[in-house]
Amino acid sequence: MGLEEVIPSIALILVLILVLPAFIKSNLKKRVFFKNLGIWGIIVLVLMIFLYFIF
Repeated sequence: MGLEEVIPSIALILVLILVLPAFIKSNLKKRVFFKNLGIWGIIVLVLMIFLYFIF
């Protein structure tokens, strides 16, 4: 794993740390929380697959 993979991974984790508290606060109900978590999981997965094929 080169530096080209480590730096974006760290940036993604840091953005997640910044966004996660507000995300949890706005989704106090379990049903809404898991629905939004699933949507974000799909977005991240599609983005990672897309970037994998580009680079």
